[in-house]
Amino acid sequence: MNPRKEYYAPMHTAEHILNQAMVRKFGIDRSFSNHIERRKSKCDYHFDKDLAIDEVNELEEDVNQIIQKNLPVSEEFVNLNEAESSFNISRLPDDTGDVIRIIKVGDYDSCPCSGNHVTNTHEIGKFKIISTSYNDKVLRIRFKLISNN
Repeated sequence: MNPRKEYYAPMHTAEHILNQAMVRKFGIDRSFSNHIERRKSKCDYHFDKDLAIDEVNELEEDVNQIIQKNLPVSEEFVNLNEAESSFNISRLPDDTGDVIRIIKVGDYDSCPCSGNHVTNTHEIGKFKIISTSYNDKVLRIRFKLISNN
């Protein structure tokens, strides 16, 4: 098992929720590229257009509704062969080993991950989409978190 990536836990957990919201809303794969930072982050998706303002607002609301549910964020370890039947493991490093870590956000999302996460979605704060752009069949969503404090 690889060491955990040192992502900012609230932002990284929000990225998981955004990915699942995109999967559910638009029927696409999770982001193929992302950059997760404390101040702002971005996710890139294979897509066919930029998002309309109403889609941005709905997506933001979808993510915030999940955050407000105060869902537990947990981990489990599964055999790589078992995980292969349920998850896209193509992005895992070659030296992953026979056991992988699955992060679960309540019953809303689960995926292989080596990053840091909060223990409950109430720790995330409010999710805000800063901007979107579309270029060469790639939709980029830039977002930040607004503290609960």
